Amino acid sequence: MKISYNWLKQFIKTDWTSEETAALLTDLGLEVEVVDKYQSVKGGLQGVVVGHVLTCKQHPNADRLRVTTVDLGDGNAPVQIVCGAPNVAEGQKVPVATIGTVLYSKDGEAFTIKKGKIRDEESWGMICAEDELGLGQSHDGILILDENLKPGTPVAQVFKVENDEVFEIGLTPNRADAMSHWGVARDLRAGLLQKNVHVEMITPSVSAFRLDKRILKIDAVVADAKLAPRYCGVTMSGLTVKPSPEWLQNRLKAIGLTPKNNIVDVTNYVLHELGQPLHAFDASKINGKVCVKTLEAGTKFITLDGVERTLSAEDLMICDDKGPMCIAGVFGGQNSGVTESTTSIFLESAYFNPVSVRKTAKRHGLNTDASFRFERGIDPSITEYALKRAALLIKEVAGGEVTSDVIDLYPKKIEDFPVVLNFAKAAKLIGQDLPKETIKKILASLDIKVNSTSDANLGLQIPSYRVDVQREIDVIEEILRVYGYNNINFTKKLNATVANSARTEDHKLQNIIAGQLTSQGFNEMMANSLTTPEYIQLSEMLKEEANVAMLNPLSSDLAVMRQSLLFSALEAVSYNVNRRNGDLRLFEFGKSYQKVLLGFDEKKHLTLTVSGNRSGETWTGAQKPSDFFLFKGFVTGILSRLGIEKTQTRPLVTDLISDGISLYVGEELVVEFGVVKKSVLKHFDIKQEVLFADFNWDAVLKFVSNKIKFTDIPKYPEVRRDLALLVDQSVNFDAIYNLAKQTEKGLLKNVNLFDVYEGKNLPEGKKSYAVSFTLQDTTKTLTDDQIDKIMGKLLKNFEGQLGASLR
Repeated sequence: MKISYNWLKQFIKTDWTSEETAALLTDLGLEVEVVDKYQSVKGGLQGVVVGHVLTCKQHPNADRLRVTTVDLGDGNAPVQIVCGAPNVAEGQKVPVATIGTVLYSKDGEAFTIKKGKIRDEESWGMICAEDELGLGQSHDGILILDENLKPGTPVAQVFKVENDEVFEIGLTPNRADAMSHWGVARDLRAGLLQKNVHVEMITPSVSAFRLDKRILKIDAVVADAKLAPRYCGVTMSGLTVKPSPEWLQNRLKAIGLTPKNNIVDVTNYVLHELGQPLHAFDASKINGKVCVKTLEAGTKFITLDGVERTLSAEDLMICDDKGPMCIAGVFGGQNSGVTESTTSIFLESAYFNPVSVRKTAKRHGLNTDASFRFERGIDPSITEYALKRAALLIKEVAGGEVTSDVIDLYPKKIEDFPVVLNFAKAAKLIGQDLPKETIKKILASLDIKVNSTSDANLGLQIPSYRVDVQREIDVIEEILRVYGYNNINFTKKLNATVANSARTEDHKLQNIIAGQLTSQGFNEMMANSLTTPEYIQLSEMLKEEANVAMLNPLSSDLAVMRQSLLFSALEAVSYNVNRRNGDLRLFEFGKSYQKVLLGFDEKKHLTLTVSGNRSGETWTGAQKPSDFFLFKGFVTGILSRLGIEKTQTRPLVTDLISDGISLYVGEELVVEFGVVKKSVLKHFDIKQEVLFADFNWDAVLKFVSNKIKFTDIPKYPEVRRDLALLVDQSVNFDAIYNLAKQTEKGLLKNVNLFDVYEGKNLPEGKKSYAVSFTLQDTTKTLTDDQIDKIMGKLLKNFEGQLGASLR
């Protein structure tokens, strides 16, 4: 937001420098990011003076050039200047850019006036046309000045060049009260009073407003007072639409606005002066009365930018008897605005519901100065005042008369907010006891009224325009920012308490696993919890009724909370693959959200996503793609790191994952993982295989023990025995592993599958597993008899329960 310092000083008379003022505003919470210089004429006409043409002769070597001698009024001899303008003549007073003066072209490019020779004649400056000085568009000849001007007078004084300084304020969304020069001035006054600089707040007077004639009455009706709590209007006739005077144009140009015409410029001026958006309708284009209402969904409307828009049933519109004229609080219509032929207007000033305006602006992708303010909440108490202020300015710059009574539809007044401030609580939060009189002084400077006083509390009344101050804590924040954060004393002694926390706390376990995954080449990703509702169409397991929908979505792509983290991961994969980064290992700690019968269900997850090659390209060997078994190692490695060893494997049945398995502890699902189905990948335009794992993090936390178990490293050697087992195709290794562990619980330390053979020389429907068994006794060395006995028992159970046989 841009604030003109000259404009600001119309509200507060202060001799503070712009640097001091910027520093104070920043301390008050209105951070001044940049202070720019503004000049109504670029360069400020520095170095351009009034010259008196003493002689003017034909150039001896050029038909279209003249050689002049000019008195610059500097006490030195007249200088010779070569000029090509056809209207230059002896005796004229003209603007002269002296040697070293910097002028600017129409494109803003700077060029410096230098001594030179033009067709062998010396030239010591330049006699300027108005476009060369930035004073107009004409280039027909040089600019002729008043003959009574004294040579040497700076031309900047003749044309009253305005110099200003403009604050670029990084306004936070909560400070709706400071979205105008008046609002910033209120804060500045409070800051100056805190520094014992007593200043008076000067507000524009509207006492001169009066009804001139009752000759143009336009009635107004508000269909829904909740959407438009206050609506004011008045008509004006006999207007002349023309360019605004220089003072008004300079105010708007300083803050980056382009002047259009005097009527529109006044509405923009009052908007940035008082923070009240206004709109001027051409009265001759209004058919019947003005009606503020919503229209049927699908209604077409062409806005001021020439775009045809399809209206929603929730869009509040300003209409006449024939149809819509303006999107209330957002954007005007193409056919109802002020033009050069306008002679009468209906001037509107209103307070619209902030939520309604925000939804409409987002829905149509519009962001205007008016919607910016309406969305955040303007001051409902100045609606009529701003209307009268604008009407008086329009009479000043466009003539005309006020030709109707002021319409003010305000059925239910928006009241100020009552708040009780407790002194003890304020001292506790601020960290310092402030004198009660200081607190009252600060509150008074912020227009916060004290209705009642006791030793412990203050009963306060907060102005309705301070929509961000409705609680006691908000009032304390206001006191603190005006008093000054830098003025709060603090002790040099630092006290801290070291809390004893368990090693199984959520954030600690997340850090442990994140460290493990990053060491394995994973990158952590963070996805938006908001997503598109269309994703539920990719799975029958996701239900539309379970979607947690946003009441005020930013867009249709961010309308619901995600039910699954899979789609966020696939969005990341697609984004990277499309940028030639296809070898991916990603993990995310996040949440899923679902609507359930009695409320909402929110679950924590850890997801892993792997796609592409397992390592980069090297000369030592060919690239290998990441496969299911590598991925399974990552998954089981996480469980092993957390001490979760006793899991049961079950097949994963889902329409999103193929070739997947689930791991359970008892009847609790811990993780499910597998290969994402190609039909799902196609939706994201992913052509390479993607492996995905989804940990039920809430369940993981339940099974992590806080007890640390350890054993001494055994002194006695381990023994390995291998078996080549011939089994049915339906038997998997997991069955062999579990049966072996059940058969020998004490001495069997590890079971490992190191070879699988399927093919010729084997009976049909059979396969061969080569399995190693590691045995160890921590108290003594195993004997051959013990080993043979254990292996015999294992083989017997394999034969009896799994139908296995030795090859």
